[in-house]
Amino acid sequence: MKVLIIGGVAAGTKVAAKLKREDPKAEVLIITKSEDISYAGCGLPYYVGDVIHDRSQLIVNSPEKFSRLTGALVETGVEAVSLDRAGKKVKAKVLKTGEVKEYTYDKLVIATGASPIVPPVPGTDLENVFCMRTPEDAVRLRQAVESGNIKRAVVAGAGFIGLEVAENLHAQGVKTTVFDMAPQVLTPLDPEMAEYVENHLDEAGISVFTETRLEAIEGEQKVERVVTNRKKPFKADAIVLALGIRANTGFLMDSGIELMLNKTVKVDKYLCTNDPDIYALGDCAMVTNRITGKDAWSPMGSSANIEGRMAAQNLGGGDKREYPGVLGTGVCKLPGLNCGRTGLGEAAAEEAGFQPVSVITVVDDKAHYYPGASSFVVKMIADKKTRKLLGLQCLGEGAVDKMVDIAVTAISLGADLSKLEYLDFAYAPPFSTAIHPFAHTLNILLNKIDGDMDSITPVEYQEGAAEGYTVLDNGMSPSIDGAEFVDYTVLKDELPGHSRDEKLLLVCTKGKRAYLTQNRLREMGYGSTKVLEGGTYFNGTDFEE
Repeated sequence: MKVLIIGGVAAGTKVAAKLKREDPKAEVLIITKSEDISYAGCGLPYYVGDVIHDRSQLIVNSPEKFSRLTGALVETGVEAVSLDRAGKKVKAKVLKTGEVKEYTYDKLVIATGASPIVPPVPGTDLENVFCMRTPEDAVRLRQAVESGNIKRAVVAGAGFIGLEVAENLHAQGVKTTVFDMAPQVLTPLDPEMAEYVENHLDEAGISVFTETRLEAIEGEQKVERVVTNRKKPFKADAIVLALGIRANTGFLMDSGIELMLNKTVKVDKYLCTNDPDIYALGDCAMVTNRITGKDAWSPMGSSANIEGRMAAQNLGGGDKREYPGVLGTGVCKLPGLNCGRTGLGEAAAEEAGFQPVSVITVVDDKAHYYPGASSFVVKMIADKKTRKLLGLQCLGEGAVDKMVDIAVTAISLGADLSKLEYLDFAYAPPFSTAIHPFAHTLNILLNKIDGDMDSITPVEYQEGAAEGYTVLDNGMSPSIDGAEFVDYTVLKDELPGHSRDEKLLLVCTKGKRAYLTQNRLREMGYGSTKVLEGGTYFNGTDFEE
């Protein structure tokens, strides 16, 4: 079997390596536009910040080393330009010479990835306009920073890559501003979680502007100003374009391969295109969401590797494996804050036909007395009818990935909350709490669903759900200006000055004492209380009654 693979980063090299293990006799050839293969695209921002010191650390394998390790052949600097499905041939151009070569195949794998979007605005050809997609992009930006000529930078795009670049520029002493057309940063997050991230970035010294559209880049020879739909341009010595990516599928336009509206390749549950001899995977392919079964684009290195392994197994013969779909899992590191998420957000869950119920908690990430202990802000979402876990979002200084990965496992196995309630999680003070933060959040969500806790979410509060309520400060000590402080531990038979039918909004630092206050007040006959989820830790201390 002669297998041609177009693309040699994550998906292409993975399918080649696995296929040669599945079928050592297969003739496997990778052709790729880049001179590098198997490079760590997700590590590029950390090279900019000198967290990764040497460029060679970004290159997982050279073509020669990869061929020795796997037995697959590699040709670099070769760009596919057309596909002849009837003749089972691919035409490609050798970039250094312009020569057009022809490659034949029995099976074809399209793993061409995606390229950064460069908007059609004036000034993108100026010096110090950067993208962040290849090792060369990271090298150019780091050299410019280390030259001392970049004091102020603008990052256009507030997704994972944009914010990671911003963090690393900031760490290098560059005054950094981020903007995005969207109404929030990190659009996969729910809005209130994204707002928390925006506030944190601002406090860390990275300015964030949302609903801001790039209109022009100005300067004589190099970047001096970035013009947007805002009144004043941003002064800048450099701009990093992190506005998204577009699938590299132009060579397929007249091939009859079915493409989606965003030009990704449509594949079936086996990662096969509408041609049974052609597979597509990685950033250039449209897969499905594991929960809803609907189309989902997941341009992530993790997804690419999973898809590459599965495509190789399917190409190797035997029973075909079905790709179960993606959950949109992602994690990123910001200054003093890690962000992770998986599954459906609240709006997406409702749109998919679920009855989402959520809770926001602030829980310890490890034993509170252990050095370095901090807090997680967790949003957990489940379906009220079936009680199946649908999604989780987590923010904090600690290992948010472990919270996300538990949720990934639970959602993938179709677990309802009862199956997760008494899991035997690992515990020792340096790693976790005796009641694991995932279990802690789960218990609070169950309390909410079962009616043992009556609460309002931060979004509901912002939308006016607490109108007419009297705010009571239930923290360890007074912290809310103008609010009456109530220590639940000294409550006896009544709450002086308040009738038992008065609407009371109970607020503490993280939510625990407000919940305990609600329990005590219920025992005393106060039946119109609400706990504000997330407390002042998430919502701040400025409350209106």
